[in-house]
Amino acid sequence: MSARPLNEQQARECKTEQRSYLWGFLLALVLTLIPFALVAFTEIERLTLWITIGVCALAQVVVHLRFFMHITLARNKREDLLLILFTVLILVILCGGTLWILFDLYQRMLPGMMP
Repeated sequence: MSARPLNEQQARECKTEQRSYLWGFLLALVLTLIPFALVAFTEIERLTLWITIGVCALAQVVVHLRFFMHITLARNKREDLLLILFTVLILVILCGGTLWILFDLYQRMLPGMMP
């Protein structure tokens, strides 16, 4: 099996794509290590910790969409954006429904212990 050599434009595109993946990996790694370091090595308020973890999680979602899935807000990528919005809608329905059922069961099983 012989590999054909890449022309100059293909080699440039390959290098650009590799650089994009490397930046995405580094950003995702930093956005993962920040919450772990805050939990393990600092004593900050719970609310500040939760907000920091949430912000890092949202930033990591954006990093994954941009660098790994190559989804941008360009006009020609409208189908990708609609697919992502539909996925978010399904996730919200699933998580919201799960929480609704769990809290309803909790209220029915232990009505005297509700906060």
